[in-house]
Amino acid sequence: MSEPIIRPLRGKEPSIGKNTFIAENAVIIGDVTIGEDCSIWYSAVLRGDVNTIRIGDRVNIQDGAVLHTLYNRSIVEIGNDVSVGHNAIIHGAKIGNNVLVGMGAILMDNAVIPDNTIIAAGAVVLSNSILEPGVYAGVPAKKVKDGSDAVGEAAHKNAQGYMLYKEWYK
Repeated sequence: MSEPIIRPLRGKEPSIGKNTFIAENAVIIGDVTIGEDCSIWYSAVLRGDVNTIRIGDRVNIQDGAVLHTLYNRSIVEIGNDVSVGHNAIIHGAKIGNNVLVGMGAILMDNAVIPDNTIIAAGAVVLSNSILEPGVYAGVPAKKVKDGSDAVGEAAHKNAQGYMLYKEWYK
Protein backbone atom coordinates (compact mmCIF):
# COMPACT_ATOMS: atom_id res chain seq x y z
CA MET A 1 0.00 0.00 0.00
CA SER A 2 1.29 3.46 -0.83
CA GLU A 3 1.85 6.25 1.68
CA PRO A 4 0.47 9.80 1.61
CA ILE A 5 2.78 12.59 0.50
CA ILE A 6 3.81 14.37 3.70
CA ARG A 7 6.85 16.57 3.22
CA PRO A 8 8.63 19.56 4.66
CA LEU A 9 9.14 22.67 2.59
CA ARG A 10 11.04 25.90 3.23
CA GLY A 11 12.07 24.69 6.67
CA LYS A 12 8.51 23.90 7.80
CA GLU A 13 7.45 20.33 8.57
CA PRO A 14 3.81 19.19 8.80
CA SER A 15 2.63 18.29 12.31
CA ILE A 16 -0.09 15.66 12.59
CA GLY A 17 -2.02 14.99 15.80
CA LYS A 18 -2.56 11.54 17.24
CA ASN A 19 -5.29 9.21 16.02
CA THR A 20 -5.54 11.00 12.66
CA PHE A 21 -6.32 9.08 9.48
CA ILE A 22 -4.56 10.21 6.29
CA ALA A 23 -5.55 8.57 3.01
CA GLU A 24 -2.82 7.02 0.89
CA ASN A 25 -3.01 9.68 -1.85
CA ALA A 26 -3.50 12.77 0.32
CA VAL A 27 -0.87 15.52 0.09
CA ILE A 28 0.29 17.55 3.10
CA ILE A 29 3.16 19.96 2.48
CA GLY A 30 5.00 22.54 4.56
CA ASP A 31 3.54 24.70 7.31
CA VAL A 32 0.53 22.54 8.18
CA THR A 33 -0.64 21.62 11.68
CA ILE A 34 -3.42 19.05 12.06
CA GLY A 35 -5.05 18.41 15.44
CA GLU A 36 -6.10 15.12 17.00
CA ASP A 37 -8.74 12.67 15.76
CA CYS A 38 -8.86 14.22 12.28
CA SER A 39 -9.28 12.61 8.89
CA ILE A 40 -7.70 13.72 5.62
CA TRP A 41 -9.39 11.85 2.79
CA TYR A 42 -8.49 10.70 -0.71
CA SER A 43 -6.93 13.26 -3.05
CA ALA A 44 -7.13 16.05 -0.47
CA VAL A 45 -4.34 18.63 -0.74
CA LEU A 46 -3.16 20.75 2.19
CA ARG A 47 -0.45 22.93 0.68
CA GLY A 48 1.24 25.03 3.34
CA ASP A 49 3.95 26.24 1.00
CA VAL A 50 3.36 29.99 1.00
CA ASN A 51 1.72 30.39 4.43
CA THR A 52 0.23 28.60 7.42
CA ILE A 53 -2.59 26.05 7.59
CA ARG A 54 -3.87 25.26 11.12
CA ILE A 55 -6.55 22.63 11.72
CA GLY A 56 -8.16 21.87 15.09
CA ASP A 57 -9.40 18.57 16.50
CA ARG A 58 -12.01 16.21 15.04
CA VAL A 59 -11.86 17.87 11.62
CA ASN A 60 -12.48 15.98 8.40
CA ILE A 61 -11.09 17.21 5.08
CA GLN A 62 -13.00 15.17 2.54
CA ASP A 63 -12.02 13.75 -0.84
CA GLY A 64 -10.58 16.22 -3.34
CA ALA A 65 -10.64 19.24 -1.03
CA VAL A 66 -7.87 21.82 -1.43
CA LEU A 67 -6.51 24.08 1.32
CA HIS A 68 -4.11 26.85 0.32
CA THR A 69 -3.29 30.51 1.09
CA LEU A 70 -1.93 33.73 -0.37
CA TYR A 71 1.78 34.35 0.09
CA ASN A 72 2.16 36.26 3.37
CA ARG A 73 -1.40 37.65 3.08
CA SER A 74 -3.76 34.97 4.37
CA ILE A 75 -3.72 31.77 6.41
CA VAL A 76 -6.13 28.89 6.80
CA GLU A 77 -7.47 28.46 10.33
CA ILE A 78 -10.02 25.74 11.05
CA GLY A 79 -11.52 25.21 14.51
CA ASN A 80 -12.78 21.97 16.07
CA ASP A 81 -15.53 19.64 14.85
CA VAL A 82 -15.49 20.91 11.27
CA SER A 83 -16.36 19.06 8.06
CA VAL A 84 -14.88 20.28 4.77
CA GLY A 85 -16.91 18.60 2.02
CA HIS A 86 -15.76 16.80 -1.09
CA ASN A 87 -13.99 19.07 -3.61
CA ALA A 88 -14.33 22.18 -1.44
CA ILE A 89 -11.66 24.89 -1.65
CA ILE A 90 -10.54 26.74 1.46
CA HIS A 91 -8.19 29.51 0.34
CA GLY A 92 -6.92 31.54 3.26
CA ALA A 93 -10.20 31.56 5.22
CA LYS A 94 -10.83 31.35 8.97
CA ILE A 95 -13.43 28.78 10.05
CA GLY A 96 -14.81 28.49 13.59
CA ASN A 97 -16.05 25.44 15.49
CA ASN A 98 -19.01 23.21 14.53
CA VAL A 99 -18.98 24.27 10.89
CA LEU A 100 -20.00 22.29 7.82
CA VAL A 101 -18.52 23.43 4.50
CA GLY A 102 -20.57 21.77 1.78
CA MET A 103 -19.33 19.87 -1.24
CA GLY A 104 -17.73 22.08 -3.87
CA ALA A 105 -18.01 25.23 -1.75
CA ILE A 106 -15.29 27.88 -2.06
CA LEU A 107 -14.13 30.06 0.83
CA MET A 108 -11.81 32.83 -0.30
CA ASP A 109 -8.99 34.71 1.41
CA ASN A 110 -9.63 36.36 4.77
CA ALA A 111 -13.28 35.26 4.87
CA VAL A 112 -14.42 34.54 8.43
CA ILE A 113 -16.90 31.74 9.04
CA PRO A 114 -18.20 31.79 12.64
CA ASP A 115 -19.02 28.90 14.96
CA ASN A 116 -22.22 26.93 14.30
CA THR A 117 -22.48 27.75 10.59
CA ILE A 118 -23.27 25.75 7.46
CA ILE A 119 -21.98 26.75 4.02
CA ALA A 120 -24.14 24.98 1.43
CA ALA A 121 -22.74 22.86 -1.38
CA GLY A 122 -21.46 25.00 -4.24
CA ALA A 123 -21.60 28.28 -2.30
CA VAL A 124 -18.87 30.88 -2.79
CA VAL A 125 -17.86 33.03 0.19
CA LEU A 126 -16.02 36.03 -1.20
CA SER A 127 -12.71 37.38 0.12
CA ASN A 128 -12.91 39.48 3.29
CA SER A 129 -16.51 38.41 4.04
CA ILE A 130 -17.26 38.29 7.75
CA LEU A 131 -20.33 36.12 8.26
CA GLU A 132 -22.75 35.78 11.17
CA PRO A 133 -23.83 32.31 12.36
CA GLY A 134 -26.37 30.69 10.04
CA VAL A 135 -26.77 28.83 6.78
CA TYR A 136 -25.32 30.35 3.60
CA ALA A 137 -25.95 29.38 -0.02
CA GLY A 138 -25.41 30.72 -3.52
CA VAL A 139 -22.85 32.61 -5.55
CA PRO A 140 -21.91 34.81 -3.88
CA ALA A 141 -23.03 33.18 -0.63
CA LYS A 142 -25.98 34.85 1.11
CA LYS A 143 -27.57 33.98 4.45
CA VAL A 144 -30.63 31.80 3.85
CA LYS A 145 -31.28 30.82 7.47
CA ASP A 146 -30.43 32.43 10.79
CA GLY A 147 -28.09 30.71 13.20
CA SER A 148 -29.58 28.38 15.79
CA ASP A 149 -28.64 25.54 18.09
CA ALA A 150 -30.00 23.17 15.43
CA VAL A 151 -27.60 24.52 12.79
CA GLY A 152 -24.60 24.06 15.09
CA GLU A 153 -25.79 20.61 16.13
CA ALA A 154 -26.18 19.52 12.49
CA ALA A 155 -22.64 20.60 11.67
CA HIS A 156 -21.31 18.93 14.82
CA LYS A 157 -23.17 15.69 14.05
CA ASN A 158 -21.62 15.55 10.57
CA ALA A 159 -18.12 15.85 12.04
CA GLN A 160 -18.92 13.14 14.59
CA GLY A 161 -19.93 10.78 11.78
CA TYR A 162 -16.47 11.10 10.30
CA MET A 163 -14.96 10.09 13.64
CA LEU A 164 -16.56 6.68 13.02
CA TYR A 165 -15.75 6.47 9.30
CA LYS A 166 -12.03 7.10 9.79
CA GLU A 167 -11.79 4.16 12.19
CA TRP A 168 -12.91 1.81 9.39
CA TYR A 169 -9.76 2.78 7.44
CA LYS A 170 -7.14 2.58 10.19
